This record gives sequence, structure tokens and C-alpha cells, in this order.
Amino acid sequence: MSEKQLALLGDEAVALGAIHAGISAAYGYPGTPSTEILEYLIAEYEKGGPPARWCANEKTALEAGLGVSFAGRRAIITMKHVGLNVASDPFINAALLGIKGGLVIAVADDPGMHSSQNEQDSRFYAAFALVPCLEPRSQQEAYTMTREAFAISERFQVPVLLRLSTRLSHARAAIITQNIEAQKPVAKTTEKERWMLLPAFARKNYAALVAKQREIQKWSAAHPANKLELPGTSDLAVITAGLGGNYYEENLADLTAQQNGKAPARLHIGAYPLPVESIRALCAAVGAAAGKILVIEEGQPFIEEKLRGLLPQSVTICGRLNDNQNETMIVPRTGELDPDNVRQALGLPPRPGVTVSGLDPATLPNRPPQLCQGCPHADSYEAIKQAAALIDSRPGHPDVGINSDIGCYSLGAAPPYQVPESIVCMGASVGMAKGAADAGLKYSIAVIGDSTFLHSGITGLIDAAVANIPMTLIILDNSTVAMTGCQETILSSGQLRNLILGCGADPAHVLELEAKKQLIEENTARLKAEIEYRGLSVVIFKRECLEAFRKRGKKS
Repeated sequence: MSEKQLALLGDEAVALGAIHAGISAAYGYPGTPSTEILEYLIAEYEKGGPPARWCANEKTALEAGLGVSFAGRRAIITMKHVGLNVASDPFINAALLGIKGGLVIAVADDPGMHSSQNEQDSRFYAAFALVPCLEPRSQQEAYTMTREAFAISERFQVPVLLRLSTRLSHARAAIITQNIEAQKPVAKTTEKERWMLLPAFARKNYAALVAKQREIQKWSAAHPANKLELPGTSDLAVITAGLGGNYYEENLADLTAQQNGKAPARLHIGAYPLPVESIRALCAAVGAAAGKILVIEEGQPFIEEKLRGLLPQSVTICGRLNDNQNETMIVPRTGELDPDNVRQALGLPPRPGVTVSGLDPATLPNRPPQLCQGCPHADSYEAIKQAAALIDSRPGHPDVGINSDIGCYSLGAAPPYQVPESIVCMGASVGMAKGAADAGLKYSIAVIGDSTFLHSGITGLIDAAVANIPMTLIILDNSTVAMTGCQETILSSGQLRNLILGCGADPAHVLELEAKKQLIEENTARLKAEIEYRGLSVVIFKRECLEAFRKRGKKS
């Protein structure tokens, strides 16, 4: 295949890069902003490309990828940043294995928490696991770095983390493709000790991983994405990473003009571990002038923390960790970077903007996300709300606790429903309801979606069933993974009841109710009876998501 130019999202560029690198399989769990990677790969699979499948959760997806690598072939795994928490057990251990088929974990971080419950930075995981990390800053780099990551994985026999972020994942730009590599043949590993992490073997493998670090460091130091520019001695130097490099360059002309035509010394970092010698050279250049280094990185202060250390330094480090608000060169501690807050950190005046006469942006009403019109969860929440009120009519319902979970049904915490009282992470509602019941809360309820239940609620249900905890698990079954774009659930609705019974629930207290407005009164009465039952009960509210129904109709 000759070179070709295409306009792709950053996520799509990663997917195409993986295909052109000769992957034999792809796995993942949907999560914004990573979802489009596997959706693209699934579409290609349906046209005859390599297998690409959604999995029950990120852990099972990564373990499937390990199986592909064990067979000597290449695989990519996709997830969002919080999904890496779920996959962290196989991820950390994979660094100790003898990876022969390249294994790439594409993780999309969400600074600013547009659709997430935290802002964690996946670079910390790569450093913790002692594996290379690539951080593209453009759609072209997303494509080329994905391809490169498989070769790096095979060179060092470790997984490679590809770190994306929201703006790159969801922005579109032209890329130039390269020739397609052929898939590797099946060649099962013969190094059994490398793949069996019994303590005696794991100790040797860990020592081997530590010994590789010098070579991995050399690779990072020579990587073209780690670009050092030393235009001359100055009292300011800048370190950028990821999209921070783009925003810095948008302001560079004004910064250069402000500094009498002199651009600051600069190091851009796109490959990890950190290029130590380049950082030292930058510090030496600015240290001679008793100056400052400003770190502009998307996400958490990963680079800045490494530079600061614990002891005083001759060079002043500025960035996201500035606690003294009187200091200059402060990068906001939370949220996304953009050209304007980077400009402020560089000490440049605000850019002129367009204003509308008589309009104060502060007075504009917010438009928070809400459940779709006709959403089945609305009718389910109405029944839950009424049942809670019938059980405990006091303000706040002190004897009733309702723990919810991550999904579009989280929006039931907002008006007009205001039903959930906690939302923590995938699957937490089940464990929290169990714990609250153990603590003596009389009526403990967990609300979880069908896909989230399959992702990480099953084990919590088993814990509750073994002890016959007096709690009610409510599964809102809309037959799809709605919040991330209506992907298919890993298990159909018709099989859900059998799975629940297999976990040990009493068949007499596993109810399936249709989530309909005209059935709210009847559903409320039946739900109330189960909440009052002094043992484990499971109530499934069933009705297909309207968006999934429309999407399915367009395909047919």
C-alpha cells in the first residue's frame, strides 16, 4: 500500500495505526474518550479485518491481549484512564512476562473530567510498571506512535502504554499513512518461566525488568519526540509534554517578541521514561542565569514532581504545583490546558476576545446533562423514589440508603429525580449497599446498570448472596452500554436472570419488572415489598434504551 492521506480523529488514527502495524486482535471496554478506537476496529473487523471485541471489563480485555501475545502475535487494548485501575493487576504483572507479540495499551485520559470521576494521569502507571510510554501530540503522531509502540514492545519484551487525552482523541486532522505490515504467524512462547509468575520465577523476571531500564532509558533519550532546543542562555526554560507543546507553540511568537526576539530554551517530551540527560542540559542552561523552568504538561504534574524532588534546588521549578498564588508562571492545578491558561502562565497578557454588548457570560444558565426524553430509567427512578417514600416518610429517608453507580443512570442524582446518594466507581454501589446493611442501615439499596453489573457488580452480588445480606440490588437493564454510544452489552438481557441465580440469589426474590410509566404504581408496590424483605433481593427493571432502539433501526 502506498502513502495515503486521511482525515481522522485521534482515536481513529490509533486504530488505523494498529491495523497497519499488523495486529491480530483488539479488545477493550467502552469509556469516553477512548471508545472510538475499538469502534473503528470493530467496523474494520466486520469488513474482514482482525478480530475486535468489547469485553466484560478492562481487566478481561487486557488478559485476552496477553493471550494473543502469548501466541506470538500483536494486540491492542483500549480503555479510558479509570479503566486502567481495573486492568492494573495484569498490566503491572505483564511487565514481568516475556512479551514476544507486541502488546499496546491505549489509554485515553480525561483532564477536566468531561465524562469521568477523576483526572488521574496514566503516565504514573507506566512509571510504576517500569514500561515505556508514548504521548502523541497530534493525530499524525497518534498513528505513527501506535505503529512504533508494537516494535518497542517486542524489542524490550514489555507492554507499551500509549497515553492519549480528550482533545486529541476527539479532534480530527489529516494524517499520512504508511505501508501495512503483515500479521505475525502464531508462535506460542517456549519460555515457560517468563510466563509463570510463581515467586521463584517472578523474582528473576523482576530483576531482568530492572536490568532493562538502562536500555529503555537510552531509547527514550534518543527518541525524536523528546526534542531539546537550546537557543542560548536565558533566565527562562520551558518543558512541554503532549498537548501542552501545541498550546505553548500557539503563544510562542508573542513570547519571543516580549523577550526581545529570543525564544526560551525548551524541551518537549513525548516518550517516557523521562530523558534525564536532556533535562539536565536544559537545567544547566537556565541555571547559569539563576532562572526558572516552567513545566506545561496535560494532566497531573508528573514531570514537575520529578524535577522538584524533596531538596532545595538552584533552579526554580514552576507549573501546576505552585502553592503561593503571588508567584508568576502558575499553571492551573486542575482541568485541561488551553492556549489561554498557558498564555497566562507564560506571563503574556490575555488575547483580545469578542464580546457581545450587554451580555454577561456569568449570567447564562447552565445546561447540565440529563436523562433523554422517554428514557426507561426515568420510570425506574420514579418507582424507586416512591417506594423509598412509602417505606420511610421522614425527610431525607434516614432508614433508606441508595447507592448508585457509573453510567447514564447517574443522571438520576439530578433534579427532578434526586434518587442516588452516592456515586463512586464501577460496581461500588453493590459493595457499598452490602457494607451499609452490615453497618445497620435498615433499608440498603444498590442501583446499577446492566453493563456495569457485568463489568464489576457480579462479585459484589456473590458476597451479598453468600451472607444473605438484607439489601436490594436494582439492575436498570436497558440492553445496551448507553452512555458511551450504545455498544452491545457482553451478555443479553435474557441471560441476566440465570446469571443472578448462579451467583446464589433466591429465585423467589429475583424480580423482572417492565419500566413503563403506566406500570409505576404496580412496580412501586412490588419494589417496596422486596426492599422490606430481610434478605437479599434483586429487582431488574427492563426496557430498551430509546437511543439504542433508534440506532438499531437505522442499521436495519
